Amino acid sequence: MAGRRRRGPDGGVGASHTADQPGIRASIATEEEFVPTPIAARGAGATATDDVVELILADHRLFEELLRELRNREQDRAARLAELADLLVAHAEAEEDAVYPRLQRTAPEDAEEIAHGAEEHADGHLALQRLQQVADADDDTFEAALEELSEVVTHHLDEEERDVLNAAREQVPDELRAELGVAFRLRRDELLAEHPGDPGNVDRLVAEARADGRLD
Repeated sequence: MAGRRRRGPDGGVGASHTADQPGIRASIATEEEFVPTPIAARGAGATATDDVVELILADHRLFEELLRELRNREQDRAARLAELADLLVAHAEAEEDAVYPRLQRTAPEDAEEIAHGAEEHADGHLALQRLQQVADADDDTFEAALEELSEVVTHHLDEEERDVLNAAREQVPDELRAELGVAFRLRRDELLAEHPGDPGNVDRLVAEARADGRLD
């Protein structure tokens, strides 16, 4: 995520404070204002729909693919980790900025589950930080940290798909899902162009999550 979260009086996901953060733009840019990265063209970027549910699901499958590649010692693990880190952070930020607040207003009965999804993003950033801190990708410590990240991400994907996306597919009108999809993809690609998975940015996100109580 690119900025600090505010919680509204109802516990909802608030707006990000991004204007004073270097390297991450606060406003949603037009497509001409940033250069897409290769990972942006995969997952949601390769899905021919504006339905936000399908776009998020496409990124979920890409997360799983990248995790499988990271388990392969013959892969360029540093490159795969950089791609996964960028996508994890950009995807989470795009959900919290462009999707979660509208879903909470549209389906208030699911607001608690949606807020829980934002909290799980912080768990993912912590697990990602631990993996990025391992210097040797061939060390057993890397394998253990990768397994931890995989478990955290898989848990989040399962819960979000079951508790949030299924409800959105049933309760949110097609037109609104398309509107949310356009906003989600634009915000995601904008953030990916900034390489938000940089270890320094991940460290900052973890520190902010600890400060606002989303992490112990």
